[in-house]
Amino acid sequence: MKKTCFLLMAIVSPLASGHIQAAAPVRPTIEQLAAYPEYAGFTLSPDGLHIAALRGSGEDRTIAVWKTDELDKAPTLIGSSSMKIGGVQFIKNDRLAVSLSQPIDLRIGEVTKTFLSKLMITDLEGRDWKEPLPQPRANTRAMELVQAMSSATVLDTLPNDPHHILVVNNVGSSAGDVYRVDLRNYRSERIQMSEEQVAGYVTDLEGELRARLKQGIDGTGAYISAEFRNPSGRWDEHFRSYVKNRDQTQIIGFSNDANVAFVSSNEGQDKEAIYEYDIAARQRKEVLFRHRFFNANRVLVNRYKEAGENFGQILGLGYEGPRGDDVEWTDPSMQALDAGLRNALGITAERLRLVDPANGQSATIEYPVQKNITISGFTPDLSTVVFSVDGAAVPPEHYLFRNGQLSLLAKSFPDIDPRSLGRTELVYYKARDGLDIPAFLTRPDAELCGAGPLPTVIHPHGGPWARDTMDFDGSMWVPLMASRCNVVLRPQFRGSEGWGRKLWMAGDAEWGQKMQDDKDDGAKWLTEQGIARPGHIAMFGFSYGGYSAFAASVRPNGLYKCAIAGAGVSDIKRIWARFFTNPFFRQAQAPTVEGLSPLDRAAEMQIPLMVYHGERDQTVPLEQSIWFVNKAKAAGKPVVYHQLADYGHGPAWTRAIFAEQLGLIDDYLSQDCGGGGL
Repeated sequence: MKKTCFLLMAIVSPLASGHIQAAAPVRPTIEQLAAYPEYAGFTLSPDGLHIAALRGSGEDRTIAVWKTDELDKAPTLIGSSSMKIGGVQFIKNDRLAVSLSQPIDLRIGEVTKTFLSKLMITDLEGRDWKEPLPQPRANTRAMELVQAMSSATVLDTLPNDPHHILVVNNVGSSAGDVYRVDLRNYRSERIQMSEEQVAGYVTDLEGELRARLKQGIDGTGAYISAEFRNPSGRWDEHFRSYVKNRDQTQIIGFSNDANVAFVSSNEGQDKEAIYEYDIAARQRKEVLFRHRFFNANRVLVNRYKEAGENFGQILGLGYEGPRGDDVEWTDPSMQALDAGLRNALGITAERLRLVDPANGQSATIEYPVQKNITISGFTPDLSTVVFSVDGAAVPPEHYLFRNGQLSLLAKSFPDIDPRSLGRTELVYYKARDGLDIPAFLTRPDAELCGAGPLPTVIHPHGGPWARDTMDFDGSMWVPLMASRCNVVLRPQFRGSEGWGRKLWMAGDAEWGQKMQDDKDDGAKWLTEQGIARPGHIAMFGFSYGGYSAFAASVRPNGLYKCAIAGAGVSDIKRIWARFFTNPFFRQAQAPTVEGLSPLDRAAEMQIPLMVYHGERDQTVPLEQSIWFVNKAKAAGKPVVYHQLADYGHGPAWTRAIFAEQLGLIDDYLSQDCGGGGL
């Protein structure tokens, strides 16, 4: 590969719209926070000649397409008349894959309010639309529901094949069947009939199905097996990981040697490491990458045969760091590119203290705390690169690097003053039993809000098998609360995934108990540090975070002035009974989901509570909120309830619904919360 020239000349394209900062920070309005990003989701064509992105305007989203050498010209706009556009991706130089959705009401005994999703393919002008896997006509209501809850996805763009892609149909609870789609005539050939418990497939660098993950249950318990396809086409199991042990062994990719795969595993250790695996010999080879504090999870490989001798070369290694998608570049060209871009954009590192919850050991590293680069697309020779820059207080900015020149493409939220969003850092505090709890602490801007102590919101994440990161919060919950002069603490409480086996398993059977103690201990720590104002602390969460808010409202600890529960679980017995129809889920989760059911104590609510829930929520049933609210109201407790039309469990269907949700949170924290606001 010829050496890439890094003459980084900052050239601002006409797409950019700047924000003129006032003398003092200006807090964003609800409408600004709820708006679609002006531009988002930039994607680069394999040949580097075109870029596409989602363009937001009011309630509409269109696809904008530019030639990379003609950014000064108006883009081609592609819209949809009936369904909303949710995502766009280049799959070939002249083809875009587009995801679309719309609300749908299905009656099977009773009405199921959900959303219908579709995958479509179109050209660069939006003139020719094709569905790669048209579904057969549903002849029963049950089939209608299955189809509505499923959608096709692109499994592999096959970058070295100009005419084909691989698509999986995602029918029901399985990964679905895999099809090879010919983009010249949109004929599809099924190349793999799936089985019910197959969770996903992995292709090699030639685009061949070579590995899969499969769920199962044996006499020991629920497990996930990692299987390779042998030369005869049969699937051979190579690894079996039992859920109860939190063992995770997954096939994450292939080298340019067809017999060597990349495998990530935490077997026998607290964190996942990546190693090479000899398929024929069934032998684990050398460790490729291990991070002391975080799970290693990705191998980034040059998949383009146009790269010549660099085809299949490892470019970088990924890990679940503070941002969740951190990368250590190993390829010299990528290292030089990354360093050059950081220098041009003034992205600097700060000293960051890390603590391992598994053993309490700590270290200080250099890390780009406030903002960082994420590369989303590049050409084989790295001459054209699309990337974004963001941070907790930096709404995403999108850039094009082409032939030695750097161009700002767009700012996602140019009207939001980043200074009003405060500053976020990774901190650690001790739980009452001595366990180290990571947390993301956001402090409001001192010029806007004063030095403190300040009103504070404890904001636990959903899941609970999930985690937070310190990139920009697209839910806008943290920006909303921080810009309203609230300290925000997002504890990575026991039961959170992504911080190692010990912290993860420490949450088993501790719902509303030690898991809840961790959040309370975070509130106490903030008070001791002089950050939180005593008597002015609230809890807000969504999904499992909503459960945490329900639990906070019935636990007699006196820490919180009020709580907000969004789409929360109030009765863990009934919600798991609903999900236990899946035997794998039952085996995997039954030992972990035990503890307090807030519904049992709803009549004993200790603090004021606001509850909201979307009527189209198919993850946490609407009844989970209604049951709690009705029982609390019957006991005369101060609970407020809002039911949001056309709102599911994920992103809001319209900007108006999004604004309504943010407005409810804002009004309750600022004006109510037990009287006078937080």
